[in-house]
Amino acid sequence: LRMKNTPLHEATVIGDTVGDPFKDTSSVAMNPVIKFTTLFGLLAVEIAVTMQNQGLKMAIGAILFVVALVFVYRSFYSMRIPEEKSLT
Repeated sequence: LRMKNTPLHEATVIGDTVGDPFKDTSSVAMNPVIKFTTLFGLLAVEIAVTMQNQGLKMAIGAILFVVALVFVYRSFYSMRIPEEKSLT
């Protein structure tokens, strides 16, 4: 209680006030993504463990990795805000 009304306490209160609404809205939106990623990971591990052909494992892994990179690239660039060209 000795730290009350100090700059550290003020920064903590502001951070908590700003962070709570973001946490409340983003966690709901991220929940399906987290569930899908976890399910996909569990299925991929099961396939990798049960497959016997090492070359086929590597090929499937490489293909899935490239597909994942494409989705990450597309999601990153689709979220970018385009620059407005100045009229000067």
